[in-house]
Amino acid sequence: MRAVIYARYSTDLQREASIEDQVRVCRQRIEHEGWHLAATYSDAASSGASRLRPGYQKLLEDARGGQFKVIVAEALDRLSRDQEDVAGLYKQLAFAGIRLITLAEGEISELHVGLKGTMNALFLKDLAQKVRRGLEGRVREGRSGGGLCYGYGVVREHDARGELVHGGRQVNEAEAEVVRRIFDQFAGGKSPRRIAIDLNQAGVPGPQGSQWGPSTINGNSARGTGILNNELYIGRLVWNRLRYIKDPRTGKRVSRLNSPEAWVVQDVPELRIVEQELWDRVKARQNDLACDTRPDLRAERPFWERQRPRFLVSGLAKCGGCGASYVKISQNLFGCAAARNKGTCDNRLNIRIDALEAAILDGLKHRLMAPDLFKAFCEEFHREVNRLRMDEAATIEARRTELARIERRVARLVELIMDDDAPVRALKDELRALERRQSELSEGLAQASPPPPLIHPNLAEVYRRKVEALHEALGEPTTKDEAFDLVRSLIEVIRLIPDEGKLRIEIKGELAGILELCDAGSKKPGDLSTAGLAEQIKLVAGERNQRYLQGLVSRIPVLNRPPPAATGVQIP
Repeated sequence: MRAVIYARYSTDLQREASIEDQVRVCRQRIEHEGWHLAATYSDAASSGASRLRPGYQKLLEDARGGQFKVIVAEALDRLSRDQEDVAGLYKQLAFAGIRLITLAEGEISELHVGLKGTMNALFLKDLAQKVRRGLEGRVREGRSGGGLCYGYGVVREHDARGELVHGGRQVNEAEAEVVRRIFDQFAGGKSPRRIAIDLNQAGVPGPQGSQWGPSTINGNSARGTGILNNELYIGRLVWNRLRYIKDPRTGKRVSRLNSPEAWVVQDVPELRIVEQELWDRVKARQNDLACDTRPDLRAERPFWERQRPRFLVSGLAKCGGCGASYVKISQNLFGCAAARNKGTCDNRLNIRIDALEAAILDGLKHRLMAPDLFKAFCEEFHREVNRLRMDEAATIEARRTELARIERRVARLVELIMDDDAPVRALKDELRALERRQSELSEGLAQASPPPPLIHPNLAEVYRRKVEALHEALGEPTTKDEAFDLVRSLIEVIRLIPDEGKLRIEIKGELAGILELCDAGSKKPGDLSTAGLAEQIKLVAGERNQRYLQGLVSRIPVLNRPPPAATGVQIP
């Protein structure tokens, strides 16, 4: 019986030895049961309310692959404290025929899932309320409720019993001078982008040592983010402005703005950095800019109608000089965000949006799956498949030979045990060892992976035809949105590389998206099927062939022709 261990602790305040302790007691249980320990999975300083834990996700992946039959943990809350996640985990394990055993509850059943899941969820809610209560008390004493904003440093203080008192802050004069400089320049008419560029060029480090950007300075006035909106600079500590809710679809936390009645505001005049007169001038200029750029009609429009139009290259186009994103800098142009907003990149070339999208679609159709390169890829892929098949066949044959030898020895031991003069205890010990090995070999032969699918030699032509159909679908209102998402799924990244005063475009394809596109709608018998092929290619492309295969398919090839003449214009 192959068993695995899962261990977890919640916060950085707990000891790393906590995982070692959990593994130790779980291992004792496995040894007591006579099981074979196959693997150990762990997550350090990870909340049980989140599924996004590397060790936990690896455990689920191996469970679906049939790598073990038993999971052992200290308690059910080590695996998850979320009711939905606990129920989902139990269903997956039950479907895979895997037992879940904890030292605290024993073997987990539907009863444990319902009761313990509810108890764990209530524990999290109660813990959150107690934490909030403690933070609110700290804020009302004029101390920070968490985090360290730019312009301040941490004060280490101890109470009468010598215990550390959290939340103490003091003004950092060097950073405070930068804050005053930002407020003064903005009130004087400079834009946040110009201020950020000047600070970066002067070598002034930003918050946490990062570079300055316009959003760092301007932020969001409603949420109180950004240098210009931080009321702590005028001696007002505002807490509970935001609340965080976990998105059940992604498992990630998203922020929501609380009503002003729920805010906790405390005066801390000793932490003031900016004079009231300067603060008022900044707020007046922000209001003037808001009136110019966001008229009343805009506020009445629904949120989804106020979104900027999406482009094929949004979020995918990167600068080949610094790696920053290429963003919309005018109605028709894309440019390097770092060069424009931070002044930290020398790439001042921009490109027309329509020209870039046309070049991308042309590259997807005619260059990303060029027939000669794809032919070379197919040959290399099939060669590697054959090598792996030979290795796997040799391994399977060796297992069968060893299994047959063990079966003969087991039969012989049974005969010897029936003999009155045989040393029964020694023979039984050897028999148990042979039976364990026999079980491992049988399980390994039963789980031998099926041969990977071969790539259809006409896949490149199938891909080209489907991309052409997508191109046409982009012009149809009824199919535009779906085609838009499909085209983006084919692209991993677009690099715009400055080359002798012009931009050279390089496409890196998303292999999984390409293969899925080729398989879309293939329902007739005999149709080309690429289901699972992306994952098989990852497996076949071992370390020695990975770079070569990526060079043929995942990064096929560079668009060498320069963009139209208008795309090489320098940003004023």
